[in-house]
Amino acid sequence: MPFDIDIPSQELQALYDALPDVVFFIKDAQGRYTHCNLTLMRRLGRKQRADVLGRTTVEVFPQRFGDSYQQQDLRVLRGEIIENQLEVHLFPNRMPGWALTFKRPVLQAGAVVGLIGISRDLGQPDNRHSTFPRLMKVVDHMQEHHGENVRITALADLAGLSVAQLERHFRRVFQLTPQQMLTKLRIETAMRLLQDDASIACIGQACGFADQSAFTRQFKATVGMTPRDYRALGRHPRAVPVASV
Repeated sequence: MPFDIDIPSQELQALYDALPDVVFFIKDAQGRYTHCNLTLMRRLGRKQRADVLGRTTVEVFPQRFGDSYQQQDLRVLRGEIIENQLEVHLFPNRMPGWALTFKRPVLQAGAVVGLIGISRDLGQPDNRHSTFPRLMKVVDHMQEHHGENVRITALADLAGLSVAQLERHFRRVFQLTPQQMLTKLRIETAMRLLQDDASIACIGQACGFADQSAFTRQFKATVGMTPRDYRALGRHPRAVPVASV
């Protein structure tokens, strides 16, 4: 017989304290942290929860990041659910780490009173899976042709799988969909190319985006800042956060 258990938020926080590869947080209706786990504290360089709780992303992240993360929070506070959002989290040494972010509104009496979410570090591929060699052929093809119009049906044919099978096995082996893997490869390439002086429009085109605006939208959604801001960050190094939460 189904039944509900109301788990106290403090218990959730304590549970997520034990997971070093997961960032956990709860925020109120104004986007202020009410709970966070040790992973988030450490990645923000904070020693105590009190350094985070009661503050918004704008207050704990540099402005160019905090504003972007706050916009994501506002979408959730309006009732949107964010699931399986592929994101780059930047470490203080500017090395990127990939994560999947999930955010949901918290409801009381039908009204949104806050949000709860996690960001989970992307793990290593399951190279023991029976389809791993075939899927790596697909990944290699994506890497070589990510600047072109890559069709999922063609990738499925390359792997000798149906589209549904390709999607299912990709999630099992890489924790990503084929489209997310393609986006990951494109953004990684763009991040490298932005270290040089090529125009942003040319970089976007070289990475398979239809135009500069499409490139900018995807880059900002994934990295948390525009390509222009990312390039400026490389020319004027400073500490950057690891978690877009």
